Parts: sequence; C-alpha cells; structure tokens
Amino acid sequence: MKLKVCGMKFKENMQQVAELQPDYLGFIFYEKSKRNFEGIIPELPKEIKKTGVFVNEYLEIVISLVEEYRLDAIQLHGDESVEYIRLLKENLQQAELDSASYYVESKKNRGSKRKSLNQVQVIKVFGIKDEFNFDLLQPYLEVVDYFLFDTKGKERGGNGVKFDWTVLEKYPYKKPFFLSGGIGADDVEQIQIVRKTNLPIYALDVNSKFESKPGVKKIEALEKFKKNVITNEVK
Repeated sequence: MKLKVCGMKFKENMQQVAELQPDYLGFIFYEKSKRNFEGIIPELPKEIKKTGVFVNEYLEIVISLVEEYRLDAIQLHGDESVEYIRLLKENLQQAELDSASYYVESKKNRGSKRKSLNQVQVIKVFGIKDEFNFDLLQPYLEVVDYFLFDTKGKERGGNGVKFDWTVLEKYPYKKPFFLSGGIGADDVEQIQIVRKTNLPIYALDVNSKFESKPGVKKIEALEKFKKNVITNEVK
C-alpha cells in the first residue's frame, strides 16, 4: 500500500515530509482551497511522484502546470467528464510531440532532465458519503489510472471527515484506487481491517488530520502513521 501526502504548501515542510519517503506528494492548484499552491517545489527524490490537484480547470492551464512543475500525476477533483480526460491525454501527447523538453524554460527548471508527458498518471476523484452508485465509474475505467474516493462535503477535499468505508464493499472493479477522506492517526486499526479485504486499495491519501495549520504537516505524526500502517505491511 502506497502513501500520498496531499496539500503541501511550504518549502521547508515539503522537504521534511519528503524525508519520510511517501510515494506521492500532492499540490493543490485551486484558488478556493486553503492549501492552494503557488510557490516553488524544491528538488525532491525522484521516487516521489509530484501530483497536481485540479478542480474543473482549463486544459491549457493543467498542461502548463504539469510542464512547469514536472508533475508525475494529475488528480482531478471536480466534475471532469470522460471526454475532458480524453482531451487532457490528447493534449499531453501533443505537448510531448511539440516540445523538445518536458519542462518550461524557467530558472527553476533549467537543466533538468527530460521526462515524457505520456507517463503522467491520471487520478479521478469521486466523493462518497453514505452510499454511492459505482456504475458511474464504468465510463472512466479506460481513461484513468486510478480512482480516488474522498468524503463528499462542502469543500473539494480537506474536509477532515471520513465516509462510511463499508460502502466500498460493493466496489465491483479491479481498477486500483486511493482511499482518502479524513484519515488520521486514530484510524490505524480500521485501516488494518479494510486492508485484509480483497479491495484493490492502491494507496492511502492523508491531509488535514496531520496538520498543525492548513498546508503544514506534522512530521512526527506522519512518521508514526507511516510506520504503523505502511512499514508494518511490508514486514
């Protein structure tokens, strides 16, 4: 099981979290979010996938930010349609053909090695509360790499509330997914239980429950959580 830490905002905190070796770091490009990111991403270990989180964003802006920040994954947290994702992938392919370099020519990216835009992962988010119609996912199966199930709430993520995980017992597909929504240190036992099911849970996505304030992650709490849930799984 992988670990994604989302809502990164401050350089020093990013570096501290990166030392814990999560598999994904999430950067939210959404102005209405308290964790909206507009800064510079420091050099991170190549094993960590930088993930851009977008909400009903213009395709041109998504492509531009993927190139500028060397993103490894795109997380779509809005009402993006299957056609939107198809066009996104086509635009990524075209940008790959048109550009001699993966990166935008800027001071922070100059000299970086090239990475193919065709390798960017696409994660589609769906909000769940007490029930969910999984038939809605069928059209997306061929266009996304992963689903992400979050709690349906007022905010587009970061609500700090869990949904009823038993709803996932009816998940009918083999497509792997991220489990998100208010996951905290107190959920270790429940995670161990759901991990023993046949559900294709690819990763845990954590955010607000490990913060001292929006965008600032508590390192010791994250380290302990990763050890109890992820590291122990390997053993």
